[in-house]
Amino acid sequence: MSAREALKLADERNLDLVKIAPTANPPVCRIMDYGKYRFEQAKREKEARKKQHIVEVKEVRLGLNTDIGDFNTKVRHAVRFLGEGDKVKVSIRFRGRELGHPEIAYEAMRRFAEACSEFGHVERPAKIEGRSMLMFLSPKPSK
Repeated sequence: MSAREALKLADERNLDLVKIAPTANPPVCRIMDYGKYRFEQAKREKEARKKQHIVEVKEVRLGLNTDIGDFNTKVRHAVRFLGEGDKVKVSIRFRGRELGHPEIAYEAMRRFAEACSEFGHVERPAKIEGRSMLMFLSPKPSK
């Protein structure tokens, strides 16, 4: 049908003539309530956004001489973060002559990863960057 006829028909029904595929030959149009359509579309997008989870990166800082009690507390924090679906960045900051003993830091990172292995896995293994050592853990996929 011609554009004039379609516009007249839409006007009679108090609706809008909306081009669905303007590049097609001939262009495809639809008679609908455009305001209601936009409202429904916005509502669907809002529902989709509600169900999304933005993954954050939480940081847990260890020291080279972190004692077992503090270590366990930091592990509990990391497990909580992983349970919430966030990634965990574990860092050890070297001070003074501590940089001369990276094997101690590697051992601490290995113990930390082992303690969190039930809830997450190592995404990026421990690596020295400048005066700190970093390791990233990500949550295990939920079943």
